[in-house]
Amino acid sequence: MKNERTRLLKQMERLAQCKVNDAVKLAFLDAMTLDGLDGLDLTPLTEFRRSEKGGCEVRLVDKVAVLKLLVELTAGQEEQKAAEFFRAWEGKAEGNEAP
Repeated sequence: MKNERTRLLKQMERLAQCKVNDAVKLAFLDAMTLDGLDGLDLTPLTEFRRSEKGGCEVRLVDKVAVLKLLVELTAGQEEQKAAEFFRAWEGKAEGNEAP
């Protein structure tokens, strides 16, 4: 059970940190360039729709909600780990490398 919890927490951390670049690239792929689809990381993508007129609707995971849930799940038992995670997150947001 503990291994499963750890695995899920790590997966949530990756989800909170993932980039959305590939989801945006997906919106610009056409039938001729679908070969590039296999190499895309679509982890943050929750919904994708393309209209008949060529418009796209892309919905992504709510990173703030994921971070809040991570805080709730790690409160008490892993406060130190959560603090380190958020310090690293803030460092990346400011353009600094994590310590």
